[in-house]
Amino acid sequence: MSKTANIYTRVDPMIKERAEAVLDQLGMSMATAMEIYLRQIALQRKIPFEMALPDIQPIVLGALSEEEFNGLMDQAMKQYAAGLCTPVEEFEAELNREFNI
Repeated sequence: MSKTANIYTRVDPMIKERAEAVLDQLGMSMATAMEIYLRQIALQRKIPFEMALPDIQPIVLGALSEEEFNGLMDQAMKQYAAGLCTPVEEFEAELNREFNI
């Protein structure tokens, strides 16, 4: 019986790069991190962290009453007037910086 087994997987290059940057700071290789992850799955017999959808519920336009729609529009206008909104150009630039989109 061999002492190791190979695992091959496809990963988004940006995610891999960001993970490697963190692992480098920890002084750990990707192989070591993956082995720790797999050992925890084997020990705990589950994924070793919580996996859940965010609590944010999507707004379905067709499911809103006119009153609900108007309330959301009023809320959006108040946030805009208070300067709590980000211009689309700034938002797109932030996405480009953060996720290389």
